Amino acid sequence: MKIALLGYGKMGKAIESIALEKKHTIVLRIHDQNLEQLTIDNLQKADVAIEFTGPDSAVSNILLCFDAGIPVVCGTTGWLSQLNKVKQKCEETSGSFLYASNFSIGVNIFFELNKKLAMLMSQQPAYDVSIEETHHTEKKDAPSGTAITLAEQIIGISGQKSKWVLRQERDASSTAQHSHELVISSKRIDPAAGTHSVKYTSEVDDIEIIHTAHNRMGFAAGALLAAEFIHDKKGIFSMKDVLHM
Repeated sequence: MKIALLGYGKMGKAIESIALEKKHTIVLRIHDQNLEQLTIDNLQKADVAIEFTGPDSAVSNILLCFDAGIPVVCGTTGWLSQLNKVKQKCEETSGSFLYASNFSIGVNIFFELNKKLAMLMSQQPAYDVSIEETHHTEKKDAPSGTAITLAEQIIGISGQKSKWVLRQERDASSTAQHSHELVISSKRIDPAAGTHSVKYTSEVDDIEIIHTAHNRMGFAAGALLAAEFIHDKKGIFSMKDVLHM
């Protein structure tokens, strides 16, 4: 499989390492110093693109892949206000698109645990729920896309929360003003690869589930697995499709 890497930072290089081990070929590596090489002609040399840049460039990169007629896997977070636009363009061009807030197989299992726990706790009004996420200081968005996914799962299931609110570490005095608000606490500490916890608290006990990433390789392996899944397909997919969940 021929791969275009849109974003050649730490994640892009981790994906490259695993891809080469699996005998795939990297035909394009786009970074801040060679943006002029991000063209339709160059994209069409690849079977699939993997996009890990930033929220300011992700959408234009995805749309260019659709114009080039190649499937695109995107792991950039912080741009989902434009998700409907991307999906519409994908359908108009008969494209292929897979977005995940987190490609780690372990995190996707964690998502399923979160939904199950939220369902069980929806009948327990004595418990309040909160989310905490910790990442390295280079992470550009807060809260993380993974934390938002966790929060939206809980909100959609529990019926006790209607919105999430962000509390950053430096804003420790800020708390949810209403019981219907789900607080997400975001911390930025090096060299954390990523930890997410969902905690239910009552006067008598706490229930907590935690996922801790040891390095980026789990995310990179999952992104490559998604690329292998989508490269010969048409449509809009998620990691649930890749992992048959």
